[in-house]
Amino acid sequence: AAGATEILVKDAHGSGRNLIGSNLPREARLVRGWSGHPFCMVQELDNSFDAAFFVGYHARAGSGGNPLAHTMTSSRIAGMRLNDRPASEYLLHAYAAATVDVPVVFLSGDEDICEEVESVSPACNTFAVKQGKGPSTINLHPSAAVEGIAKGCHAALAGGFRAAVLELPDHFVLEIDYKDQRVAYQNGFYPGVEPTTATTVVFESSTYFEILRALRFIL
Repeated sequence: AAGATEILVKDAHGSGRNLIGSNLPREARLVRGWSGHPFCMVQELDNSFDAAFFVGYHARAGSGGNPLAHTMTSSRIAGMRLNDRPASEYLLHAYAAATVDVPVVFLSGDEDICEEVESVSPACNTFAVKQGKGPSTINLHPSAAVEGIAKGCHAALAGGFRAAVLELPDHFVLEIDYKDQRVAYQNGFYPGVEPTTATTVVFESSTYFEILRALRFIL
């Protein structure tokens, strides 16, 4: 509706095999499963794309904004920080998109992740479909959610969306808090990783791709 002629969809939850391909527009191609590439949830993204949309995202690990709040894996990670900012899956992958000069122009999810996006990238449109209350959620009607997401995506492409490209810092410090000290000890042997406590490790790089590469091995 906004003029896009090519759409690539990455199924990016759990097994990566959740979406029913026949329900997608014929113009869309679907990436299923996980290749192991450091771009992870934005696999196949490159500078030939005009924009990225993050649909169905959730609050970061340590947030109370969603009963499913986590960053990458709820089984191992208690929290993650990037340059002292608590890191969500949005932040990790919006920076990945920035490395190939692609703006993330729209995100839908719970209220907490939408508030984070608005603080990180005011030019990115958001639409909240739920609010977390402890182990419960207060949800929009599915039809209202679909309608709001459609309108938000259309609006995101209708304006000048280049302002939504994130500016990458000159240097990155990744800190990971593990739930199990045994995992922290093991991952402390990845090149460049330094344990700071029994359950926390730090990895630094001036190249964001190296942060993404490290995450493939130390999650």
